[in-house]
Amino acid sequence: MFSNPFRAKPALWWSVLLLLSAVLAWALTALHLPAGVLLGCMLAGILLSSRDIRLGVPNRLFALAQGVLGCLMAQSLQPATLARVAGDWPLFLGASASIIAASAGLGWFLMRRQVFPGTTAVWGLAPGAASAMVLMAEAYGADVRLVAFMQYLRVAVVTAVAALVAHFWTTQAAPMAPEVPWFSVIHAGHLGWTLVLAFAVPSVAHWLKIPGGAMVAPLIVGASLQALGLLVIELPPALLAVSYAVIGWSIGLRFTPSILRHALRALPAVLGSILALMGVGVVIAVGLNQWAGYDPLTAYLASSPGGADSVAVIAATSAVDAGFVMAMQLARFLMVLVWGPRVSQLIARQSRIDQ
Repeated sequence: MFSNPFRAKPALWWSVLLLLSAVLAWALTALHLPAGVLLGCMLAGILLSSRDIRLGVPNRLFALAQGVLGCLMAQSLQPATLARVAGDWPLFLGASASIIAASAGLGWFLMRRQVFPGTTAVWGLAPGAASAMVLMAEAYGADVRLVAFMQYLRVAVVTAVAALVAHFWTTQAAPMAPEVPWFSVIHAGHLGWTLVLAFAVPSVAHWLKIPGGAMVAPLIVGASLQALGLLVIELPPALLAVSYAVIGWSIGLRFTPSILRHALRALPAVLGSILALMGVGVVIAVGLNQWAGYDPLTAYLASSPGGADSVAVIAATSAVDAGFVMAMQLARFLMVLVWGPRVSQLIARQSRIDQ
């Protein structure tokens, strides 16, 4: 009886989500956990969606939040970082290709063992471009519900583990956080052009139907203009916090009860495959640390297998080489967009031939 007013007025559930998100975000931030706002909102979304409370972040709002995240990533890609990326392109190419190859191999193994129906595992383990993988999976005999579950669970697990690793790695050395000037603006003109970049460019990318364009287009345009000295990116903490919240809700609210019930029996295999993929990322991180000289936390975040937006938030709030992390995540994201569907299609076709 108590829930009737809430069912009749979804806006009341949004108020519950906002309150729960604020409490969890405050608690996680008070524990100095990187990306505490994103994690708190993600957990709040999971709690409500698992109770069959159907809320969703509007696509337009999600695209705007991704645009802000693209600007944040571009801000870290200073000219010196871009020059290093150009000089170390074999490193970026090799690390990104290794993650994609590992995900394809794990998906093929699980498919051959018939752990999941059809080619579900191949599409579900692709390390990025979750929406594209879900949309294309059904045409190749995959269970779209399990693909969605695997993709969004991968993002949630990678995000949570990366935040915990960053927290415990830097706890002893972390200084007391100063008071955050939430609404401070250093230069109104810089802020205005940054907002144009964050809000207008994703709209153009959507109109041009660029895959992942809501985040990638502002990132590339912003980094280019910044390198040419034509733009100074300014992002007030309040704007970043709102964007973190939207990203967190967009992840958490996708865990619907129907998907969770359908995937319950497959959960151990799904988690095992995700952890195996993360293990490959750890191996790559060790290589980046030993042979390329990056500190362990930077190497770990750079090699984390998705999602690029949430890892970008963690890197921006941790004592790491954020430029390298952003560049590596961007390289992997772009490679998955270009080659991920092709690799998955190739394995799916080969599976049909073998059968």
